[in-house]
Amino acid sequence: MSAVRLGPRSLLSLALVSAVGVIAFTWPFLAPPASTLNAHAQDAPWLFAGLLVLLVAVVAATISESGLGAKAVAMLGVLAATGAALRPIGAGTAGIEPMFFLMVLSGRVLGPGFGFVLGSVTMFASALLTGGVGPWMPFQMLAMGWFTMGAGLLPGRSGLRGRTELVLLAAYGFLAAFAYGTAMNMAGWPFMGTLASHIAFDPDAAVPANVARFVAYCVATSLGWDLGRALVTVLLTLTLGPYVLKALRRATRRAAFETAVTFEGR
Repeated sequence: MSAVRLGPRSLLSLALVSAVGVIAFTWPFLAPPASTLNAHAQDAPWLFAGLLVLLVAVVAATISESGLGAKAVAMLGVLAATGAALRPIGAGTAGIEPMFFLMVLSGRVLGPGFGFVLGSVTMFASALLTGGVGPWMPFQMLAMGWFTMGAGLLPGRSGLRGRTELVLLAAYGFLAAFAYGTAMNMAGWPFMGTLASHIAFDPDAAVPANVARFVAYCVATSLGWDLGRALVTVLLTLTLGPYVLKALRRATRRAAFETAVTFEGR
């Protein structure tokens, strides 16, 4: 059972914001050297950040209109608060970020629509909690929304259980942790300017040269952190996953999201 059933309008909104998001993350590789966009390389991330805030808000509103009822909102609040509280635990410590495993399991149980909203809201709440508000926050919200939604799109949600499911979730968490780190590197890389000429984005360079610079940037700045995040996600999924999945599924059954809340007068 999904906490939110995605209708045509929600699916369209998700597709549009994802398409714009891909452009926002990858524009340094899409714009040719002579493009006017490259002439504003330092401004583009700010413009995309402002646009993504609006788009994520639109998608969240659209999904909520399509079926995010009172019970689902309560579940969203609890999980988002838990995820936001988990994030600072490993702040600055080799990628020890336990919130990622909670997002994987929550997306798996509650579905892709709920997962996208949960990932975005959790990252927004954690940014407020840790003071990490900046132009990178909208990119984090979108990337975490994708991360959590992807877990809800994995096969076998209704029938796959046991060790096989845990291995599937652990493998997804491992790969998605690297994908999240790479996406956030794309968002932050253009901000470097000329601080490190051999790995910084060069608006005048050809795409292959900038790809090589970006790979060097990832290796130099985040490979160890991403590996730590991926390993922690795998470890927590394999050890705590059975208990968290059981608790989430029990809560989902008891919440009966598809049953409308009614209030009876005395």
